Amino acid sequence: MSLERLKAARKKTVGTKQTVKALEKGKTRVVYVARDAEEHVTRDVIQLAREKGLELIMVDSMAALGKACGIEVGAAAAAILEA
Repeated sequence: MSLERLKAARKKTVGTKQTVKALEKGKTRVVYVARDAEEHVTRDVIQLAREKGLELIMVDSMAALGKACGIEVGAAAAAILEA
């Protein structure tokens, strides 16, 4: 499953703000976005990932994405960073 890579990643971002910052700095390898997150929250993350030609993985729920990141609340976006 694709979330296994996120769970195992040493460097990652959790949340849309951190993920957008990492995308803008060019430090991101793979981007994850929750399908059930509100569109206005994830719009910038999706747009930046597509502009940069990065792998964009859609996850079923914010709860599943948050759990994969090791937090107890949902996450709208996350990313694996370059080592």
